[in-house]
Amino acid sequence: MIKPLKTLILGALLASSLAHAESPLKLGTTAAFAPPLEVAVAEARKQGLDVELVEFTDWIAPNVSLANGDIDVNYFQHIPFLENAKAEGGYDLVPVARGVINNVGLYSKTHKDFASLPDGAKVAIANDPVNGGRGLQLLQKAGLIELKPGVGYKATQQDITANPKNIRIIELEAVQLVRAYDEVDLVQGYPAYIRLAKTFDPASALLFDGVDHPEYIIQFVTQPAKAEDPRLLKFIDIYQHSPAVRAALDKAHGNLYQAGWES
Repeated sequence: MIKPLKTLILGALLASSLAHAESPLKLGTTAAFAPPLEVAVAEARKQGLDVELVEFTDWIAPNVSLANGDIDVNYFQHIPFLENAKAEGGYDLVPVARGVINNVGLYSKTHKDFASLPDGAKVAIANDPVNGGRGLQLLQKAGLIELKPGVGYKATQQDITANPKNIRIIELEAVQLVRAYDEVDLVQGYPAYIRLAKTFDPASALLFDGVDHPEYIIQFVTQPAKAEDPRLLKFIDIYQHSPAVRAALDKAHGNLYQAGWES
C-alpha cells in the first residue's frame, strides 16, 4: 500500500528532527576563544543542548572545515578576515551574530617606548592580509611608518610611504607572534594568546589599537542554510547572556575586550 505524500513528508521531517536532536552542534574555534566557549558548552548542556567544541591550531582550517560541513559553525574571525577568506577560498559562509572585540597591541621586551627603537629595528606582524594590515595600522598609529591614505586594514608593506627608522618588518602567522617576543624589537600581539602562553603581561603593550573598531568584532559564522538552526541560535543566546559565560570572558580577556553584541 502506498502511503499518502503528506504522511511521507511528515515522517521525513520527524526523522530529520530526531537526527538533529541526537547530533551535537559542532563549533570550531581557536585556543584564544576556547575557555569561555567551554563554559558556554557546559551551560548549554544544562539546558539540554549538546554542543561539541572543536579546537583548531591555525586560522585556515576552521573555514575549510565549515565549508566542507565537518562543523556547523565557527567562532574565531571578524568580518574583514571572513570576507578575505571567502574571496580566496570561494566559501559560501555568513556571519550570524556578534561575539567579543579584542584589543591588539604592540609589545617590546627590551624597549619602553617607540623613541628608543634603534634604526633598523626588527618588528613582527601578522602575515595574513587582514591582520597584517591591522598591524601596519598600529605601526602608523605609533608614528613608526606612514601609509597611503585610505588603505585601512587592507594595507600591505607596498603601501608604506615613509619609514624613518628603517624598521624591518617580519611577517609571521598570527598565532605564532607571541613566540617572537624574545627575538624582535617589537611585536604585534593578541592579549588572549599572550595570556595563554603566560610569557609576559598582556596589558604591557606600548600601544593598543582600541576596541572602537566594530569591523574587528569576532563573529559566529556558518553556512547560509544553517543560519537559522535553532540549536545555533540557542547557543548564541547562552554565550551572550549567561552570567557564567560573562565571568569566563572577564577571566580570559580581563579589561582588554568588549561585548560586541552590546555595542
